[in-house]
Amino acid sequence: MKKIIVFIVNLFLLSQLIAQDSTVQVYHFFIDDNIAKPSLRKTEKAIERAQELGADLIILRLNTFGGELESAEKIRTMLLECPIPIYVLIDPNAASAGALISIACDSIYMVPGATIGAASVVDQAGDVLPDKYQSYMRGMMRSTAEQQGRNPLIAEAMVDPDTHIPDITELGKVLTFTTKEAIQHGYCEGEVNNEEELLAHVGIANYEITEQTFKWTDKVIAFLINPAISGILIMLIIGGIYFELQTPGIGFPLIVAVIAALLYFMPHYIEGLAAHWEILLFLVGVGLLIVEIFVTPGFGVAGISGIVLIVTSLVLAMVFNIGFDFTFVPPKVIPRTILIVLTSVIGGFLVSLWVAKKLLGMSTRFGSLALKTNLSSEDGYVSADMSMAQQIGKNGTAITMLRPAGKVEIEGEIYDAVSALGFIDQGTPIAVMGFENAQLVVEKM
Repeated sequence: MKKIIVFIVNLFLLSQLIAQDSTVQVYHFFIDDNIAKPSLRKTEKAIERAQELGADLIILRLNTFGGELESAEKIRTMLLECPIPIYVLIDPNAASAGALISIACDSIYMVPGATIGAASVVDQAGDVLPDKYQSYMRGMMRSTAEQQGRNPLIAEAMVDPDTHIPDITELGKVLTFTTKEAIQHGYCEGEVNNEEELLAHVGIANYEITEQTFKWTDKVIAFLINPAISGILIMLIIGGIYFELQTPGIGFPLIVAVIAALLYFMPHYIEGLAAHWEILLFLVGVGLLIVEIFVTPGFGVAGISGIVLIVTSLVLAMVFNIGFDFTFVPPKVIPRTILIVLTSVIGGFLVSLWVAKKLLGMSTRFGSLALKTNLSSEDGYVSADMSMAQQIGKNGTAITMLRPAGKVEIEGEIYDAVSALGFIDQGTPIAVMGFENAQLVVEKM
């Protein structure tokens, strides 16, 4: 009742402005995407800004096939509670959650060839959910229609195929209106091609339209979620992790990787693309990779699982989904995103290898992947034969940090070694306990 009273008062004030030939302040924003957290933020910012400007009317240009029900319900509530009249221009789709949002607006206008309806609740596979879910949606559609003075039975028929309305619906099919059908049955105030025709339809001749704009922070977020920039950030993440694994302690590479990861995940999280669990997948993947390199030498299940989790999290963070529900994602988006991520990961790794070898002259922990490595006796390397048995009981010094693998020096010769217990810092005196797999087994003295 309060909403209806406020709406009547606003319409009266709007009619007074028209009658006085005053300039009507119109605020305009556009939703042309899946209904999710970005749409929710956009709507919230639009209503706040319209109130700050003292706008007399808000026009929402809408084009969506649906999306997240939670975000749609919150948008619906904001629209119903907004003290400024809100007109929606459907151009050209208002399906599923979009139908709920449209009905929540004070007036509905549609372009020629537009549609509104098909609001059944579906699961991740696109199948209709059990009736308890449909019941909630039916109730919400009816309530919204009643609050805006529209036929609630028609709103229910957009959800429930069993709701039969003579001469309007077919039994067993959810209702979807074309523009002309919506006008005929009171679910559209008029057919217009643009905002100017909409304003002319309601008799507003003098008006000033303010388009929704975004602050520099929003522009930065939009810049960072650009696929090209996301690809560069992925390369920095991979490169930072790679170089950090080459050097002991926490250094500049790790800082670069952390900053790049924050710049990658944070904008996607704010925009509603990345969820908590997707970020957690990334962290678990990095953890498994570290375990594989430093705790279980070689490359097995932990390392492969880590790489899979890292790549999966990077892909999912760029694609809208609700628990792996990709119903509203265009078919070409997922393959394109996978290609971007894989190219960036492989590119980041290869560039890191090249920089490490050509520019920094570093030997790498992944050198075993190369078949052309030359270990000459002049550099202090010796063959891994049974002569290693002669080193048992001798003392030496760790010339690199053993985490647990590294290199030690014994009587002027350099050997590959592995710590028998815990990490051994560089420069620590060691004693040889044995040997296995062409490596000396050593411990702190």
